[in-house]
Amino acid sequence: MPDYQVAETGYFIKDDEIEAALAAGARADAVKIREILAKARELHGLSLEDVAALTGITDPELRQELFAAARYVKEHIYGSRIVLFAPLYISNRCCNECLYCAFRASNRELVRRELNHQQIVREVEKMLDLGHKRVLMVAGESYSGKNIEYVLDSIAAIYEAKSRGSSIRRVNVNIAPLDVEQLREVKAAKIGTLQVFQETYHRGVYRAVHKGGPKRNYDYRVTVMDRAMKAGIDDVGIGPLFGLADWRFEVLATMQHIRHLEEHFGVGPHTISMPRIEPACGSDLAANPPNAVSDDDFRKIVAIFRCAVPYTGLILSTRETPAMRHELIELGISQISGGSRTNPGGYAEGEGVDEQEAQFHLGDERSLEDVIRDLIRMKHIPSFCTGCYRMGRTGQDFMDLAKPGAIQMHCDPNGLSTFMEYLMDYAHEDTREAGLKLVEEKLAAMPEKRRAVAQRLVDKVREGQRDVYV
Repeated sequence: MPDYQVAETGYFIKDDEIEAALAAGARADAVKIREILAKARELHGLSLEDVAALTGITDPELRQELFAAARYVKEHIYGSRIVLFAPLYISNRCCNECLYCAFRASNRELVRRELNHQQIVREVEKMLDLGHKRVLMVAGESYSGKNIEYVLDSIAAIYEAKSRGSSIRRVNVNIAPLDVEQLREVKAAKIGTLQVFQETYHRGVYRAVHKGGPKRNYDYRVTVMDRAMKAGIDDVGIGPLFGLADWRFEVLATMQHIRHLEEHFGVGPHTISMPRIEPACGSDLAANPPNAVSDDDFRKIVAIFRCAVPYTGLILSTRETPAMRHELIELGISQISGGSRTNPGGYAEGEGVDEQEAQFHLGDERSLEDVIRDLIRMKHIPSFCTGCYRMGRTGQDFMDLAKPGAIQMHCDPNGLSTFMEYLMDYAHEDTREAGLKLVEEKLAAMPEKRRAVAQRLVDKVREGQRDVYV
């Protein structure tokens, strides 16, 4: 493993560079915009200056051309696969004072809970009963003094759970920043992706909305992915919380963060999450975001990122409504949550989300099966694939396959096989019938060599085998 030198400050987020790029981008004419969109269709990504120009699009015709380019990139890299996961909130205790979050320490309206090992196992058993295979473990930054031990024990509990002959195949984690040695322990626990969101890259806004606790340290948070890379975690996820600072600034700062990781570690983030602020228990700021992002601008954000970083997964949570999720999937989203609960204990204890324990209000309260049924109607393949993690195809190894298009030889067959598992083991009859028809349609449309691999995996699932992948 290379002995990476990690940054100790967020020097790579350069406000003056962002301001200059936005000023230049505002002068880009239609000819320049179309040149950038043509470049995006080459599937090599875009520069900071290119992205700045796209953020300034206001002409309706150019907006539609941006959307068309994003759809082109999405189709050529991801096809019709949509990866599904669910968040698992293990604790809503927190020592931070983030004004936009229900979990903040001083919020007396929130009912606090911290799940123990057995409670986590029960939660995961319920998730398995619904058909989930991928979990994103989430916690506030306070674990009753147990710190990293609680995180590690919780990961172990998730992998320990079994139901209906199945278990969770990969745990991704969304946790507070840690030091290098702690991150090595997290890697040893066999996580998939490490997620840490900067929330806002704007230093002034960051100070204004983070009033206390360790999260107030901007530099320690923004450099966590450097430490993750040094610890051997090369599959990382980043993202701002849209609505705190101007969205144009956040998009360009995210691009700077990506550039820093690529230049210093050879690979950027595996995923970028795309959350907008939603109302949260006891938060006036969440109900009235200082820089609320309109639906029109949010569509632009997703399309711009899809053009700018074509091989990076874009994640959308159940903060958004079903209608908005439909649109954004077409514009570039490649991973979504389904049947989510954002309160600790929410899966085992009932369908309704207790807003007195949840981090934010849900925009999409549909069950996992309802989400899958909807994806089938849209002709998308719901995928629970975890093959790349377990075959070691992460970081640079993943990108080496993704950029020439070779990863589709794995993703398409694996996506179909995991979808077939869901149809055989969990789906109601009408969902199964529609899903099986879609599987046959997708197989028929595949290139011959890929179809042969996918057909072999699908046949194994039909014959009773599970967890087959290439």
